Amino acid sequence: VKVGLDVFLAEHLSLLEGKRAGIITNQSGIASSGEHIVDILSSIEGVSIGALYAPEHGIRGDLPDATKMVSYVDKRTGIQVWSLYGEHLKPTQKMLEDVDVLIYDIQDVGARFYTFISTMGLAMEAASEFGKQFIVLDRPNPINGVIIEGPIIEEEHFSFVGQYPIPVRYGMTPGEMARMIKGEEWMGGMEKLDMKVIPMEGWQRTMWYDQTGLPWIKPSPNIPSVLT
Repeated sequence: VKVGLDVFLAEHLSLLEGKRAGIITNQSGIASSGEHIVDILSSIEGVSIGALYAPEHGIRGDLPDATKMVSYVDKRTGIQVWSLYGEHLKPTQKMLEDVDVLIYDIQDVGARFYTFISTMGLAMEAASEFGKQFIVLDRPNPINGVIIEGPIIEEEHFSFVGQYPIPVRYGMTPGEMARMIKGEEWMGGMEKLDMKVIPMEGWQRTMWYDQTGLPWIKPSPNIPSVLT
């Protein structure tokens, strides 16, 4: 299986020509080479990274649940890191002033109450509001894309741990979820959002993560293994 990042690097780098990229990611955003998306893109001549955006648990994934983060400068690259799990859950105009395109690359968990897909939707809404292109680099649903379980949350109970009318176990990849958020207009401004999903190669819906041949990088401190 090749994740969306691998496909993007091989075939779609032209999307960043003349643009400043903002990257929404954490420690799970790695290519098949084992290198992190930020390290790869920041080393490519002609690619400009304007800012990084940290979801819950931070860019390195080492913060406990519900730990509010402040924005800071990444020591390794010197790039501004904006927190999307602190004072703001949605990127503001100031956070986006140095980028033209937002790239989302996070390994999902497949359960509704993990906040990565909520961060993605709010970032999609902000991208539409402030005229930024939005690119999703797809990754597997680790608990497969066939089995769907649990009740659908009712709108009166929507929150950051349940932002869409989906079951607890929703059987979609981040790219598929992004397409559904846009198509169903679950967030504001979706009709004018300029979005592109970079699909995986070789992934099949019936696959559990340990059948993909990909290394497991825990997306959250509480998901240390595929078994979890």
